[in-house]
Amino acid sequence: MSAAEVLDRPHLAEESRTKRLKAATHSAHERLDQRIMRANPFADRESYGRFLILQYRFHRDLDALFSNADLDALLPDLAGRNRLAFVGQDLADLGLAVPDASEPPIFAAGQSIDLAEALGWLYVIEGSNLGAAFLLKYAAKLGLDENFGARHLAGSPTGRGLHWRTFTAALDGIDLSGEAEQRAIAGAEAAFRRVHALAEECFA
Repeated sequence: MSAAEVLDRPHLAEESRTKRLKAATHSAHERLDQRIMRANPFADRESYGRFLILQYRFHRDLDALFSNADLDALLPDLAGRNRLAFVGQDLADLGLAVPDASEPPIFAAGQSIDLAEALGWLYVIEGSNLGAAFLLKYAAKLGLDENFGARHLAGSPTGRGLHWRTFTAALDGIDLSGEAEQRAIAGAEAAFRRVHALAEECFA
């Protein structure tokens, strides 16, 4: 479903922005989940290491957004939601090197950004933390937890649900035009495509 189709449907237009984002990206999300499942990243620590590399590259892509002052004014505790350092610690726990940084991130520090598009990317990465509770259980079977090897999968001290709800409440409350919301949806779709492309590389 395209962004325009979502906004043109009256019953969807009455729903929250978060629900419209979810509806618009449902297919992309399903394709990504299926690709990750095929890779079986929790089969053993070697497979999990490839998953960590994927995670590190994606979190590095968005790292600059978490220190963006304009976004920080719109979203609660934005800097505290950045999990890149935790993924780096997980890699170190498993004796793995941080991936080569020769490829520039999607969002570079100091780069001018489209705030609406960036909101779509942040929606995806924040949503991944909500679903990480299930992944943490799989990681535990490999002897990994919130203190070793799976730090980035840990929930917020306030609880995953509340952490997600405070984010979505802020996202839903941002004043965006219809055209800007289409760019937010496009950003979320691009984020799912990016992770899918990383999965193809990391699990090739």
